[in-house]
Amino acid sequence: MFNNYFDEIFRTSEKYLKEIFTEAENKKLIKSLEDKKFKTTQEYVDFFEETYTDLIKKKHQSEYKEADKDFNKFINEDKSNLKVIWGDCLNALKKMDSESIQLMVTSPPYYNAREYSQWKDIHEYLHDMREIIKETYRVLDNHRVWVFNVGDIFSNPNTKTTSVWGKTRIPLGAYFTTMFEEEGFTFVDDFIWDKGEVQSQRNKNASTPYPLYQYPLNCYEHILIFHKHRLDLTRFPCPRCGTLTVNGNTQSEPGLQSWECKNLKCFERSESNRGKRFSLKTNITQSLKNQGKENKIDVDFARKWRRDIIKFSPVIKINSKGENTVGHTAPFPEDIPEMAVKMFSYEGEKVLDPFGGSFTTPKVAAQLNRIGVGVELNKKDFKAAIIQNITANSSDLFKQEVYFDEYDLSKEKKLNKQI
Repeated sequence: MFNNYFDEIFRTSEKYLKEIFTEAENKKLIKSLEDKKFKTTQEYVDFFEETYTDLIKKKHQSEYKEADKDFNKFINEDKSNLKVIWGDCLNALKKMDSESIQLMVTSPPYYNAREYSQWKDIHEYLHDMREIIKETYRVLDNHRVWVFNVGDIFSNPNTKTTSVWGKTRIPLGAYFTTMFEEEGFTFVDDFIWDKGEVQSQRNKNASTPYPLYQYPLNCYEHILIFHKHRLDLTRFPCPRCGTLTVNGNTQSEPGLQSWECKNLKCFERSESNRGKRFSLKTNITQSLKNQGKENKIDVDFARKWRRDIIKFSPVIKINSKGENTVGHTAPFPEDIPEMAVKMFSYEGEKVLDPFGGSFTTPKVAAQLNRIGVGVELNKKDFKAAIIQNITANSSDLFKQEVYFDEYDLSKEKKLNKQI
């Protein structure tokens, strides 16, 4: 068939390949492997594992019938490394292929915090957010990460009274954590972002220095980390011998299926002759490609994020003249997407911010050699500010040049731009 190590993989795995793929799909797999020449057996194994996993993903994606072919072509084409999408994020998500984004990073619109983000009450707000979170579960790639920055707010939930006296502290961090878990995600971590000294005099009550008058001001936000683990019982190849002669093992955590190689000719056996244990996640994280020098995390950077309480300043948007210098009411600091992109994605992968805002996340992703994708509803109000942010000179941390395209979902028209 191939006159190389693919012969051995197919000979050992043939019965499983016939169970998993149709005849046409198996022919497609064989064709993709024909005439491949590598120097080492491990290179053959890695290529087969990558090709096989990609075909499994395409089979899963084919089950979702609402994906928009032209829209996904725009996201996947390599003419640009930053995709600007104008429109409603829920509509955009529903058009995307399943498990096509490798990392999501955002800060959501806060409940009634801006004129452009108003809801009748907190229940309506949380309902809308839940619908979006539910759709992101389908779109986020399996065993990948959601980084969600949100702060608790002081507002009126409008559930009992609309009076000014109805204001209370609303624990959005707790509400969102619950929603993410209920929609299938696994809570992993909560970084506390210390934003520094507060400037407001609210709650100080200096004229009444007595019990029950003193309350703290909020000077922190949550950076919540969630994993997606959709249970997938599809056989995946052993990362050492490449064959599908594997047995299901325990789930290393809920939804994360592990396997044990049963190929007695495998190149890696334990002292007790047990086969290699692995999962789809470890196949991703331990591959030679993903552990290359281009994905290595700098020691000082890792140390910066070693503690789950971290201090850095928010974006200063108002100058001494009272002018908004960034053109957006809720700009995102680079620190958060830089951490998320470096810690939870690999070069060349797609990073989505469904609430694009000032588009800092897609820009940072593009500058770190990923594909940045952002969705923004308020094109009329924020287009000029977003383009200004995308095209502005960046810090020396980021060297990759940014090329961006636009896609207007309200008009279904693609606009090409380069900077």
